[in-house]
Amino acid sequence: MKKLIFITLFFLVYSLSSFAESAYFIDFKKVLNSSKSGAEEQKKLIKKFQTETKKFKELEKNIRKEESEIISQKNILSPEEYKKKVGALRKKVSESQKKKQKSFSSIAKSRNDSKKILIDALNPILKKYMEDNNIKLIHDKKNVIMGDKNLEITDQIISILNKEVLSLKIN
Repeated sequence: MKKLIFITLFFLVYSLSSFAESAYFIDFKKVLNSSKSGAEEQKKLIKKFQTETKKFKELEKNIRKEESEIISQKNILSPEEYKKKVGALRKKVSESQKKKQKSFSSIAKSRNDSKKILIDALNPILKKYMEDNNIKLIHDKKNVIMGDKNLEITDQIISILNKEVLSLKIN
């Protein structure tokens, strides 16, 4: 009976150690941001975000200027005319906020779409890399508490990705 338990434990430890030797990890965030195609898309999104931010800051500046003008005319305008201008300004502010929210939601959607496209392009690369290198498991680095640096394959995957995926085709 003791021999059976010993043999079972031996095979269990052996199988776990051989499984651990074929488990690697990858920093997906680094792949998404450092690969040529990912970095290129990231730059486009940042530029679009900066352009939109600038546009909405200018619009807000104009609305504040218009608000100051309306306030300065309060004693000159009739109460009805003042209410009418304030109402129009509020409508303009509301429309501006909706446009801003829609614009930034669009940028977030583009970011998620580009991330999905890059991951879809990455999956066959990872699968082939696993087959070529007899790897049974790849973890995301953010879920690894501790690991040997030699088990990280991020740079190798980025190198392959840079050769195979030159740019992302985003609508």
